[in-house]
Amino acid sequence: MEKFETQFKQPGIAVYADTASSGLAYNELLDWRHSYDEAFFVGGSEKKAERYNIISETKRTVANFFTTHWHNVALTTSFSMGLNLLLEGLSVDQNILLLSEDYPSVNWPFRSRDFSIYYAKINENLEHNIAAAIDKYKITILALSAVQWVNGIRVDMGFLKTLKKQYPELLIIADGTQFCGTTNFNFDTSGIDVLGASAYKWLLSGYGCGFFLIKQAVQKRFSMKTTGFNAANGELEKEHDIPFIKHLEPGHLDAFNFGSLNFSLQFLQKIGLSKIEKHLQRLSTYARQEFIELNLLEESVILRTQHSTIFNIRGNETLFSRLKEAKISCSQRGTGIRFSFHFYNSQNDIDRIIHILKNNS
Repeated sequence: MEKFETQFKQPGIAVYADTASSGLAYNELLDWRHSYDEAFFVGGSEKKAERYNIISETKRTVANFFTTHWHNVALTTSFSMGLNLLLEGLSVDQNILLLSEDYPSVNWPFRSRDFSIYYAKINENLEHNIAAAIDKYKITILALSAVQWVNGIRVDMGFLKTLKKQYPELLIIADGTQFCGTTNFNFDTSGIDVLGASAYKWLLSGYGCGFFLIKQAVQKRFSMKTTGFNAANGELEKEHDIPFIKHLEPGHLDAFNFGSLNFSLQFLQKIGLSKIEKHLQRLSTYARQEFIELNLLEESVILRTQHSTIFNIRGNETLFSRLKEAKISCSQRGTGIRFSFHFYNSQNDIDRIIHILKNNS
């Protein structure tokens, strides 16, 4: 991964360990964005066809990246926007299972509507808690983050696949914002029916772009109402003949933002998702062991057999200030301090953090 480090130099930052808040910009993406803006400045409306081509190419790149058909891909400005549009098409006679203390943009849209809501606890027994609640409450929809934003607990994808086989009518909706871009992922063969994500974190694409992947078999569960001229691809006669996925794209899409997504997905593919995944597994294993030795992790994380590269350690305002003074970029989340490592991080980055933690007094 060393040869890509020069793409991500951050002036004034010693260690960037905050991808769970926002992924970094990088030189090649900045060059592309500059060239696009310059062409739009010069060409204006003459570049309209090119903008449509960028959107179309982005859909195909997303589909290829996550192994599905591009007809299953909707481009949305964020996970939050896409989920709210989807939920407008669901009948309220649903038993929804959420995770307690999951990301607000997962839980709040369900709670703001008239669904029956139940919860499973996020701890070392997460999968058992989910399975027990589904059986007990006759759950029809499970909605959860693939990776938890506060402590980095990652749901077992094999478990979701088994769960879907056991309950084929269960609709599984996942937020992949803290997951997508960290591993090879085959959407079509997964247990997830609906996967949405904002792309400004691990996918390094900047703000204002995201996507939803929705399997054909579950689209009939939704009665979509959102519409607009773009949903009909600008064809007046298609007002009542709109494909399901286009209900999530009622208005014009920004080719600058989605072109950035397209560029970054291709950039990650060039590096290799398998290579990124192996690197992150090594970082996760190393950081986890170091934090355990310092007694800084919650028990639920210690007892899990697999984990992401997001860690929340015990730490107060004083420690957070020391980290910031040492130019370590991280975040305060919950009652602790959150570190999150991507492929542009190294074991040396973790060592620098550990050195500060060991000398904390």
